[in-house]
Amino acid sequence: MFKKILVANRGEIALRVIRACKEMGIEAVAIHSTADANAMHVRMADEALCIGPPPSSSSYLSSSAVMTACNVTNADAIHPGYGFLSENPTFAEILEDHGITFIGPSAEHVRTMGDKIAAKRTMRELKIPCVPGSDGPVESTEEAGKIAADIGYPVIIKAAGGGGGRGMRIAHQPVEIEEAFGAARREAEAAFNNKDVYIEKYLNKPRHIEVQVIGDGKDKAIHLGERDCSLQRRHQKILEEAPGSSITPALRDKIGALCVKAVAGLGYAGAGTIEFLYADQEFYFIEMNTRLQVEHPVTEAVYGIDIVREQIRIAAGLPLSLSQDNLTIRGHAIEARINAETVPSFRPSPGRVSTFHAPGGPGVRMDTALYTGYDIPPWYDSLIGKIIVHANDRGSALAKLSQALDELIIDGVDHNVPLFKRLLEHADIQSGDYDIHWLESWLASTEDW
Repeated sequence: MFKKILVANRGEIALRVIRACKEMGIEAVAIHSTADANAMHVRMADEALCIGPPPSSSSYLSSSAVMTACNVTNADAIHPGYGFLSENPTFAEILEDHGITFIGPSAEHVRTMGDKIAAKRTMRELKIPCVPGSDGPVESTEEAGKIAADIGYPVIIKAAGGGGGRGMRIAHQPVEIEEAFGAARREAEAAFNNKDVYIEKYLNKPRHIEVQVIGDGKDKAIHLGERDCSLQRRHQKILEEAPGSSITPALRDKIGALCVKAVAGLGYAGAGTIEFLYADQEFYFIEMNTRLQVEHPVTEAVYGIDIVREQIRIAAGLPLSLSQDNLTIRGHAIEARINAETVPSFRPSPGRVSTFHAPGGPGVRMDTALYTGYDIPPWYDSLIGKIIVHANDRGSALAKLSQALDELIIDGVDHNVPLFKRLLEHADIQSGDYDIHWLESWLASTEDW
């Protein structure tokens, strides 16, 4: 087992990994920018090292800075959390070359799944159902128009090397193809330094269902059921739950078995998430995330496991400590992502937290790095915490989440808690009758904030 792990991240996810390390008797090293000198993950770690100025490009995204910190502290492994360098295959290769363990899959798997076109091709070969669309990059407006005509409108044009909702454009009819194609390519090149785009059939009312998987890097894998992440704004998830209210046990077993077979066939090591659009009882692969997900706590809640601990064990060469036969869903869990932003404009709201109080009680968990007096920096993502609730059923979980939001106090900055309070009152949210487009439609029709 590792003696010392460097956590190459910040905020709540850095704290999450540090806690797992300490529970396993492993020393944890925190890195931080000058803007995060007083951050909670820095206070909680066994060691901490400043690696640069506030901009991510000069600190958390700097492979050389992170590597230097690893060498200085003699860490023998790096956990990347999510975001930043977590899905950077070059970084994973650098670690491999220097004999430092990357707590995640191989650089090859990170690279393949990071390229959305290569990922779809690989999944098709592994018999995972995919959304109808192009087999590779689309090079011209003419080619885009032909493919769109073949699969039928509407279509969505996506960045091959992208994520986070960037580099995506929808064309509802032929006259929109040229503008959508050009805009997607320009945004893809600007955001990801890769102008390749591909085309898929645009499904009108799908749900976003993702399957949590863990592989041992050899020939064994398990799945931990599904999460429903359909409540989204600009392709960014804001609320996730497990299990999915629209997924039957038979469907879960079917898609879970397909994912397990694919992960085992790849020889994939560690945790990953295979994401699907789900419509008319059919699953369509869209991407695989080769890292820990923001929403992993809802899966942990319903299965009673520690996914981060399992990541560390597998990276250390130990076998899976879980078997599919012994995994049983218990109750229902929901996560609400708390962002420092002004609603309904959704502008980031950095600043000093004058008062902070976390909710509590049975079945309530809050992952956050906030504390009273903390200065939320303007340099990073606006996510400042996650409330996760667990109850016997979905209705009870929704009620528990509502109570937890009432208990939460964050003064000094704007946040999206008022949005969640409004959402939880809506009949569609209560019944689970919504899709990935629901939230944006509701926001567009709601004026009285």
